[in-house]
Amino acid sequence: MDPILELNGLSKVYRGGLKALDNVDLSVRKGEIFALLGPNGAGKTTLIGAVCGLVRPSSGTIHAFGHDLATDWRKARSRIGLVPQELSTDMFEPVEHAVSYSRGLFGLAPDRQRIEEILRSLSLWEKRGERIMALSGGMKRRVLIAKALAHEPDLLFLDEPTAGVDVELRKGMWAIIDKMRARGVTIILTTHYIEEAEMMADRVGVINRGKLLMVDEKDAMMARLGRTEAHITLAQPLATLPPDIGRFPVELEVGGTVLRYRGGDGTGKGKAEVAELTKALIGAGIDYVGIDTRESSLEDIFVSLLGDGEVPQ
Repeated sequence: MDPILELNGLSKVYRGGLKALDNVDLSVRKGEIFALLGPNGAGKTTLIGAVCGLVRPSSGTIHAFGHDLATDWRKARSRIGLVPQELSTDMFEPVEHAVSYSRGLFGLAPDRQRIEEILRSLSLWEKRGERIMALSGGMKRRVLIAKALAHEPDLLFLDEPTAGVDVELRKGMWAIIDKMRARGVTIILTTHYIEEAEMMADRVGVINRGKLLMVDEKDAMMARLGRTEAHITLAQPLATLPPDIGRFPVELEVGGTVLRYRGGDGTGKGKAEVAELTKALIGAGIDYVGIDTRESSLEDIFVSLLGDGEVPQ
């Protein structure tokens, strides 16, 4: 399947030499949810701005729906929606009017039934006559989503869509995103809440200092880079590890009462090895009183990638 969005060698250098994007290559497939993860200043918003026509790239190409955005941006732009990170909208406008106006900006005829459908899906219909300034922060963010959906885009950028909203509203946003995916909308999501990416994304990209460090299927990334960690509390402290225990990827923590295991590859190998380790402890006459095992989360992998600054092989 041809990509719905393709970036090749995309770079952006600002005055003073700040390189916000550094030779980024990325393909996004139709109908997927792609999560772009990175710390503040990593280049996420700059990348989105380049695709949406808000930032002029220094070099490289952007193709969306087969159109080169440098020469044929009008046709492509009409199929792209953006929910920005900042709450930038006319606060004095009533909700329904603001959303309808956004539809008209793309040359589409008025369609009150479609606007009603969007507002109802976002639990905004009862607020349609209220000025945006009177809404809560979470509702204002929903208005931004409604404005982005008003012209029925095929590709939607969500830049930190749940920033600053409470847990309940965040869960509501996740449900909205899931409905959009079900309608066939391709979604590119940036977020600080990595559990969002772990829950919803099909693929994940990690960006830092303008460089795209890694792009992979979420499940494949977790299988390839995930690890098992186990803390085994010993009944009696050890000064050194017997040879039969030292062959495992373990180390004694300070005091010698906790044995820490870190190994595996995210495919279940670690759990099997922890079971072998406990048998080896019993065989060596070492008693233990507790064991705590956990698997790496996507957040663990993300932190590890940023710490290394390199793409793992």
